[in-house]
Amino acid sequence: MTLLEKKTTIVTFIKKYVGKKQAILGLSGGIDSTLVAYLAVEALGRDRVHGLILPSSTNAREDTELAILVAKSLGIVHETIDIDPIVNVFRSQTNFIKNDYTIGNLKARTRMNLLYAKANSIDGIVLGTGNKTEEMIGYFTKYGDGGVDILPIGDLYKHEVRKLATEIGIPKQIIDKKPTAGLWEGQYDEDEIGMNYDTLDQILEAIEKNEDLSVLNQEYVQKVKDMIASSEHKRHMPPVCKL
Repeated sequence: MTLLEKKTTIVTFIKKYVGKKQAILGLSGGIDSTLVAYLAVEALGRDRVHGLILPSSTNAREDTELAILVAKSLGIVHETIDIDPIVNVFRSQTNFIKNDYTIGNLKARTRMNLLYAKANSIDGIVLGTGNKTEEMIGYFTKYGDGGVDILPIGDLYKHEVRKLATEIGIPKQIIDKKPTAGLWEGQYDEDEIGMNYDTLDQILEAIEKNEDLSVLNQEYVQKVKDMIASSEHKRHMPPVCKL
């Protein structure tokens, strides 16, 4: 399937699953959420797409500015909500939300709650912004950015996301920006994963196509296999004890 055919399929997918409802998504200023916003507007029209920009103190100001730029350039309804006061209430009522990882996951889940609250208020569908690369290795927060209704670009590898974003004219500054969720200070996706996205995609595609893995870096191959295995629970509904 060509890149253009994939784009057409995604647009049709959004139309089908959103139906006559509204669409709501979080805008981070990153390439994934920007691409989903562009495709959603093409599928539904700007009046049916709503963006929430949900920064915290660990997000760069540039990210928020780019998210606002995307929303304004697309002409979609949008609002910005600082999530720090909400997160701080959780932290003030407990003594166990302390390390960066726990706080970062709490931020992701706070965003999910706000997206669904907004969706409830407008009879909307929450559009996820996760790509195939991140879905395959579980690089998302369970019940956070993984808590969505549909995943429009969930079958596009990260390198395909970049290509499609370039093809449809997403601003270069967004495409070239170093990927980060901004969940804590100095957090960058590739640093946390332990390899760059191009290397990761190469390994994931080889695994998916059952190709020879011996020609690839074996340390990275094993790391990717471990990430897939350890995150398997994220890609399924919770197991039920059958009686």
